[in-house]
Amino acid sequence: MSDIQGWSQDDDDDLLFADEDAPDPLSATSGPAVAPWKLLIVDDDPEVHAITRVVLNDVTFDGRRLQFLSAHSGVEARVILNDHPDIAAVLLDVVMETEDAGLRLVHHIREVLGNRRVRIILRTGQPGQAPERQVIVSYDINDYKAKSELTAQKLFTATVAALRSYQHIDAIERNRQGLETIVDAAGTLFEQRSMDRFAVGVVERVAALLPRATGAFLCAVPHGLNPEGRTGEAEVLCGTGVFAGAAGRPVSAVLPEAACADIAVALARGRSLHGDDHSVALFQTQSPGPGALFIGGHGGLPEVERRLLEIFCSRMSVGFDNVSLYEQLRLAQIATVHALGKLAEYKDEVTGEHVRRIGRWATAIARELQARDACGGDADDRFCELIGLASMLHDVGKVAIPDRILRKPGKLDPEEMVQMREHAAIGGRILRDASGPVGGRSYLSMGAEIAESHHEKFDGTGYPHGLAGDAIPLSGRIVAVADVYDALLHRRPYKEAWEMAAVVDLIRAEAGRHFDPRVVDAFVAVLERGGPEA
Repeated sequence: MSDIQGWSQDDDDDLLFADEDAPDPLSATSGPAVAPWKLLIVDDDPEVHAITRVVLNDVTFDGRRLQFLSAHSGVEARVILNDHPDIAAVLLDVVMETEDAGLRLVHHIREVLGNRRVRIILRTGQPGQAPERQVIVSYDINDYKAKSELTAQKLFTATVAALRSYQHIDAIERNRQGLETIVDAAGTLFEQRSMDRFAVGVVERVAALLPRATGAFLCAVPHGLNPEGRTGEAEVLCGTGVFAGAAGRPVSAVLPEAACADIAVALARGRSLHGDDHSVALFQTQSPGPGALFIGGHGGLPEVERRLLEIFCSRMSVGFDNVSLYEQLRLAQIATVHALGKLAEYKDEVTGEHVRRIGRWATAIARELQARDACGGDADDRFCELIGLASMLHDVGKVAIPDRILRKPGKLDPEEMVQMREHAAIGGRILRDASGPVGGRSYLSMGAEIAESHHEKFDGTGYPHGLAGDAIPLSGRIVAVADVYDALLHRRPYKEAWEMAAVVDLIRAEAGRHFDPRVVDAFVAVLERGGPEA
């Protein structure tokens, strides 16, 4: 049943809108061709659709025209609303395929679709069917109009008011979503310890923050640029979207000259720059890091997105400083490891290449255990990252062993063997003391457990503490295999080198006694692939 009593062509008074002399400034507003406001007309009478289009056809609000979508029933409207979640306003009839089809659609929009942004203007030709007071109280609508009272100006006013309300609500919602993205990015990215991974995460989160942009990249820019300068040797560190493959390329090779100049201007002035199609955002870091974040193809950022971008860059600047400090700490630890390794080499001429080979084998075995999930998650990424360098410290305790024992060409006597075995506990103490101020897992802390435990045996007959099974740290169990394999395979002052087959047979035979069987299986798998460098 149609309820467009005020809109019938048979009733001239209701069809013809009253003459109004008031100016229509918004209709005449000019602006760039940007995405239009989507307006959904839901009514079972085609004439209502036609008249609404005629009245509102020339309306422009905030530089954007209207795009009309039409549904002739509540069922059709549900499909359109599902396909177009960015509809700004709905002009909704009450009585269509049923007497309350419009009200049911309101409930569907708000409760089923969860769409609280779209503005709903209820239009009815039968106010008695849906009394205004009852509808306003019971349903989440934004305006109520009887068709008989609507003039062209009133329809225009109601529509523009709905668009403005939608614009404000949409801005608030995008602001909320943007802040959630920033908070989530901070929580996730601040856990990163690699500058490369952190930088990649930043450009990925910018893509989520500004979905209309076609791409973004971080670049490192040399100091001393001025508004007339060029980016010189500046390079793209990492990119996303259209810049996804630009890492390592000069900025001048991926951007027009004018955009390169904008990067230079932003850096020289020390503040972000926003253009019609791209933006340059700066990172104010305390340590060396990327100079600028370039966002391209966004078609112009609204003020709310500019503010979000500034907040994002401010938070990420702190992240860059944190990662940089962590990198400095990591490099300091690596330098310490190498210094201690050199000390061990000085005492034992066979140690140098031996510890490097142990490092490669330990990393390969750990990665194999991780791939097999053979150790209940103990061999995680961090573990695999640390063990190669940490394993190089396994014999650092030998600095306390007299040269006459270390370099003795023959077999050690029982007393000398007791002294030699002390190197495990000594190495553990040295490295544990060195790692104390650092805290957490580090090259030094893992080196301490390796030094102390790599002579323990899986059956509990090893030294210095007689640990057995999983009570022996995983790092120690891995280095135990790698150490014996390499030591037997190469000549020492007290023995000749063994044949490869004999070494492997011994390691297989000692699985479950000297060695953890899972580590032996991983070692054999790596060996069958050609070794740790294959």
